[in-house]
Amino acid sequence: MTARALMIQGTGSNVGKSLLVAGLARAFVRRGLSVAPFKSQNMSNNAAVTPEGGEIGRAQALQARAAGLAPHVDMNPVLLKPETDTGAQLIVQGKRRGTQSAGSFMRDKSGLLKAALESYHRLAAGVDLVLIEGAGSPAETNLRQGDIANMGFACAVQAPVVLVGDIHRGGVIAQIVGTQAVLDPTDLERIVGFAVNRFRGDVSLFDAGRDDIARRTGWPSLGVIPWFWEAWKLPAEDMMDIASRRGGACKVVVPQLERMANFDDLDPLAAEPEVTVEIVPPGRALPGDADLVLIPGSKSTIGDLAYLRAQGWDIDILAHHRRGGHVLGLCGGYQMLGKTIDDPLGVEGAPGKVAGLGLLDVHTVMSDDKRVTLTEASSLQGGLPVQGYEIHMGRTTGADCKRGWLQIADRVEGAASQDGRVLGSYLHGLFSADGFRAHYLSQLGYDSSTQYEDSVEDTLDALADHLEQHMDLDHLLSLATEVPAP
Repeated sequence: MTARALMIQGTGSNVGKSLLVAGLARAFVRRGLSVAPFKSQNMSNNAAVTPEGGEIGRAQALQARAAGLAPHVDMNPVLLKPETDTGAQLIVQGKRRGTQSAGSFMRDKSGLLKAALESYHRLAAGVDLVLIEGAGSPAETNLRQGDIANMGFACAVQAPVVLVGDIHRGGVIAQIVGTQAVLDPTDLERIVGFAVNRFRGDVSLFDAGRDDIARRTGWPSLGVIPWFWEAWKLPAEDMMDIASRRGGACKVVVPQLERMANFDDLDPLAAEPEVTVEIVPPGRALPGDADLVLIPGSKSTIGDLAYLRAQGWDIDILAHHRRGGHVLGLCGGYQMLGKTIDDPLGVEGAPGKVAGLGLLDVHTVMSDDKRVTLTEASSLQGGLPVQGYEIHMGRTTGADCKRGWLQIADRVEGAASQDGRVLGSYLHGLFSADGFRAHYLSQLGYDSSTQYEDSVEDTLDALADHLEQHMDLDHLLSLATEVPAP
């Protein structure tokens, strides 16, 4: 079996590439093809854990799900997880390789293209079609040398490229035509067509614009895709996609941390009709009428705790608790709720020890030992099953750990305050379990009415239907070319 491949690149970041690949994967699987998603290099703090204990971008995990596959580290062999404005943790084929500054990464990508090619060819060996997703934009000519994410990778594997522009941002004609203008001839040879994404209103109103792009570029149009209104029901990868979701009377308030990570914990709550999830941006106080303040995960716990205090959110959280409110911290948020966070080795930056919020009688010590694993658990109250994942670099101990509230194999996980209104845990994905989520919401005085995992599957099917209607998928598939031998 010889696989074919097609690459989706965008005129910029956040133009909808990830969602398009997920929808195309589901659409082509429904046509009887075996499909694998692939993104050679990704930058995201919203990572997914694979069955073999590796990390990949959450978008690739969703795309794998759309294709009916388990996520695998080969689907995203290079993952950058920003820790500061100038540095990121480097994950290669699922495993942490260390932290690199942006300048160091740009100067030295030794071995990364080799790893990406190894992963790509392993994936291609077992499927009919590989859908490759680019990163950012190929028009960033200053990044072309040493590129492994866009045209550099497309040229390395001789993959045809479809260029996607985002009309919602405005200037989509300039986006696409301008990208053509700055690419060198070798890169231009890879592009086989374009598509326009996120159109609102009557699509026929853009017929002249579509035709103008085709005339100026010589590329065929593969579709003008209307806004997919149900996209919010699917796990988001980028913080740019995080938004408040108005629902019912149960208000879950989330401070928007600077290095917020693994925020997919919010998705099942946002899907509940009785729940309003309010993401509070910097510069605004946390509202006083919250039922629950949820402190999410963080890629830089000590840094984000300082950021939280700079916004005055620590005062708001303590006041919320004094009023009888509930607080839940997950992973980094759990660490922040304790009395101290100690980073003796400088895992997150300069070595040091800081005071936490003090709502839990626990202490955290950071270490180089990173725990990355899929986890099955059950709630100690009611024995409700939970499937989630752990991804952290710290160990938390203390008196409130004696009131752990989850059973994982032979250990008890998490911590609870004496009054039971403050909980912390390292386990992400808790709320994806319908029974556990319903029980938790009932303790806040609200009902659950959503089958979350079923809703994700239904939304992926609806996305595939959407693309079948608005893209020429037969033409798109005909543009895919055979993957050359490694």
